[in-house]
Amino acid sequence: MEQDIRFCKTSDGVRIAYATSGKGDPPLVRVLGWFTHLEYEWENPLWRAPIDLWSEHHLVVRYDGRCMGLSDRGVRKLGMESSVIDLETVIDAAGLDRVALLGLSAGGPPAILYTLRHPERVSHLILYGTFVRLPFTIEERKMMLEMVRHGWDSNVPAHRQFFTGLFMPDNPSAGDIKAFNEIQRLSSTADDVVAWLSSTPDDFDLRDVLPQVRTPTLVVHRRGDAIVPFELGREVAAGIPGARFQPIDGSNHWFLPSEPAAQTVINAMLDFVGTASEPAPTPAQAPSGLVTILFTDMEGSTALTQRLGDARAQDILRQHNTVIRDALKAHGGSEIKHTGDGIMASFGSASRALNCAIAIQQAFAQGDAGARLGDGGAVGGASVRPEAFEGSPRPESTDAVRVRIGLNAGEPVAEERDLFGTAVQLAARICARAEPGQVLAANVVRELAAGKGFLFSDHGDVALRGFEDPVRLYEVRWASETP
Repeated sequence: MEQDIRFCKTSDGVRIAYATSGKGDPPLVRVLGWFTHLEYEWENPLWRAPIDLWSEHHLVVRYDGRCMGLSDRGVRKLGMESSVIDLETVIDAAGLDRVALLGLSAGGPPAILYTLRHPERVSHLILYGTFVRLPFTIEERKMMLEMVRHGWDSNVPAHRQFFTGLFMPDNPSAGDIKAFNEIQRLSSTADDVVAWLSSTPDDFDLRDVLPQVRTPTLVVHRRGDAIVPFELGREVAAGIPGARFQPIDGSNHWFLPSEPAAQTVINAMLDFVGTASEPAPTPAQAPSGLVTILFTDMEGSTALTQRLGDARAQDILRQHNTVIRDALKAHGGSEIKHTGDGIMASFGSASRALNCAIAIQQAFAQGDAGARLGDGGAVGGASVRPEAFEGSPRPESTDAVRVRIGLNAGEPVAEERDLFGTAVQLAARICARAEPGQVLAANVVRELAAGKGFLFSDHGDVALRGFEDPVRLYEVRWASETP
């Protein structure tokens, strides 16, 4: 496989180098990262390994930003707006109508801004190890700039190796360390690095624009990331409606080809855009880390079967499942398993879980206090489809479907495709405690969603089966008539 390097010029007159390799739709455009160099990346396995894997399934487009690699050096028109202009120019020059964007590290913010400006041209947004506010303090930034000024251009790599150690603190080989030191030396000068790092203001913050992103988004972040803390990645995922969040173990900001996690990351990216043709070497994992767990339970399913018969009752149960799964999809939930009369799901944020629970109850409550399946309509992505009853009588009012919903948050044990542990057990008990048509949440969920506009009614400390201490529960207000 060969890469094809070409050049294009931005609207403000800067020459940008870009390279293409592989083939396949959608095209995958890698947005920045740390300092890049198209030729050196192609020659060294530290960068070449993931490029080859991506190129097996996609036309891969990489580019050197201004002041980097083969692109123009000494440019002082720098900043987030310039980074977006570079990306726009490369996509246009490559003749691409619609792309998947891969925003790595510092490439995340321009990828997000491009997606907001050109949503029709972005099929998927993948964000790895990124942030929407600076991941270091003002004093830390000053120290970094001083280290660059005094040693970046030196043939002795000690100053550059400071950054290498932050990017790869977890067992890099001597070759990996040498390669990272060398690409930094080749990719840019000290003056350009200082100018580039200084171009982002201390108060940089994109959190307010995240809710405007409507493109399918995957956020991947290492739990022990030494440069961009895990909390900042979770913050990005929580801010984008419906974003899928995949935590990955490890501390290396840039994943090493020798790490087992490297294949997990790449498979997650390929699977997200629907092109992973080979199974991952290990089974897909259930979400782990801090998650919000949701249980639903349909009221009276046994009585419904006795009243309507097996076939009619199963039709209603299938449609009940569809309503809940539509809501999960709309609010970024991951179905963990079907429990017979309900569904267990997990969310990367408490606010998305609460919005999903409200959407489910509203969908079932349309029309009547306990709405009938078959009435149609949709709320928050959950829909009730009348076609489920074509060719058979519609249910009478006594066939109203009502569900209980329980929510808890914690760090469950993830094993293959399931979640286990106290956090899960408590969520199930809370669901069992709820009344039909009610959403009950543990206090931790209320605290995680503080300031997000949800209304809660305090139910006090409640004794739940199997738990020695009482648990503080809150009812989630989802309709004006809810007491």
